[in-house]
Amino acid sequence: MKLHELKPTEGSRKVRNRVGRGIGSGNGKTAGKGHKGQNARSGGGTRPGFEGGQTPLFQRLPKRGFTNINRKEYAIVNLDALNRFEDGTEVTPALLVESGVVSNEKAGIKILGKGKIEKKLTVKAQKFSTTAKEAIEAAGGTSEVI
Repeated sequence: MKLHELKPTEGSRKVRNRVGRGIGSGNGKTAGKGHKGQNARSGGGTRPGFEGGQTPLFQRLPKRGFTNINRKEYAIVNLDALNRFEDGTEVTPALLVESGVVSNEKAGIKILGKGKIEKKLTVKAQKFSTTAKEAIEAAGGTSEVI
């Protein structure tokens, strides 16, 4: 078999139906849209969620809560992820992004206390959980809030 002999599998390619191209095509005149009515018109049809004039479900259901526009989302790093760095390394948000621990810094980095830390590190981040701070200092390192 050569490149010029390749052909698509039977039935994988379908010719599109060209509507409104004469009576012999089977889809001439009204182009498969029937006679008159909302869906026969150009731009016809209804918006998603429309229920024929009845109050739509999304309007009937009660609304609850609100979205805080000032919300800050932090990128989370667990202690066990910091073991990849050498002893005495200064771990900064830039280093965490560069080494692929986090893909996006978001509003900052928060260090959480899951796992054990065996290295003596200087960790700089925007937030620390109490357990993480204690574990870093217990391992002989320091935690610094930026």
